[in-house]
Amino acid sequence: MIVMKKLFLSLFLFNSIISSSIGQEVKITSSFDSTKIFVGDQIKFTIIVDKPSGMRLALPVFKDTLCKNIDIISGPHIDSSAIQNGRIKIIHKYLITSFDSGRYQINPVFAEAKTEGGVKRFYSDNSILEVMRVKIAPADTASKIYDIIKPYKAPVTIGEVLPWVLIITLVGILIWGAIRFFRKFRKSETVKEAYVPPEPAHVIAFRELEKLKNEELWQKGEIKRYYTTLTDILRQYLENRFRVFSLELTTVETLNALVKTGFKKDGSYNDLKNVLTGADLVKFAKYNPVPAENESHFQNSWNFVQATKENKMTTDSVEENMSMKEGNV
Repeated sequence: MIVMKKLFLSLFLFNSIISSSIGQEVKITSSFDSTKIFVGDQIKFTIIVDKPSGMRLALPVFKDTLCKNIDIISGPHIDSSAIQNGRIKIIHKYLITSFDSGRYQINPVFAEAKTEGGVKRFYSDNSILEVMRVKIAPADTASKIYDIIKPYKAPVTIGEVLPWVLIITLVGILIWGAIRFFRKFRKSETVKEAYVPPEPAHVIAFRELEKLKNEELWQKGEIKRYYTTLTDILRQYLENRFRVFSLELTTVETLNALVKTGFKKDGSYNDLKNVLTGADLVKFAKYNPVPAENESHFQNSWNFVQATKENKMTTDSVEENMSMKEGNV
């Protein structure tokens, strides 16, 4: 029993001696490159561990910040080097900055070593960093309020203006050339329209009379419409053939205007007079003609156009004269 107590006492003393020797052999330091910086400056924070080469230590790795308002930009960058007497030096470096002014204290950095008696920690000293604001105004004018300086406008140089002038000039030349080209192109492709002589008055009249006949208006009881259409055809014929504008004239005025053109009061004149007079009775006196009268008035109209139409020689002469005028143009 006494032997066991002595054995435990010896082991306890041995561990104490080993722990004390280990504590004296490990040294940790942490510091900034400078104790004072301005807001936004960047400096390095360095951790140095001096230990025996055979000893295993665990160092903490900082991620985003060393403490509140001190930001880590990059790191750690790890380096190690051997020194005399079987010792080794491990260096961790961080690039840091701060954007808030103030005085900051970094807690001691520690390293851990596992021993038979448990985990042993080795600490560095505290690190102090003062972050200062940049003084913008001079010290003797700090109390004076200054106006806000307007943005400085650099003068425009010829080198900046010249490219735009050249571009605008080039675009103007291209537009002018395009307009000239299209005008010339269109002018060269312009084809003179061939002269198409108007239809003779009698051709138009015969076509309209034939159309009226095929409609069979009076056979359907549309007497007034039949005579209105018949007289309109004749009046239009007079305008086209003799230049007698009778669409707005009465029957008497129409006949007088026709005589003034040199038209003789012959059988054709009487045919026209009978048709116009008979149509007035139907349209204004509500006269109801028998079918034979309707057919007679239609035949008289046809005969009048047939008798007074332009002859072939007159029509050919007019067309020839118009063609010669067009050729001279």
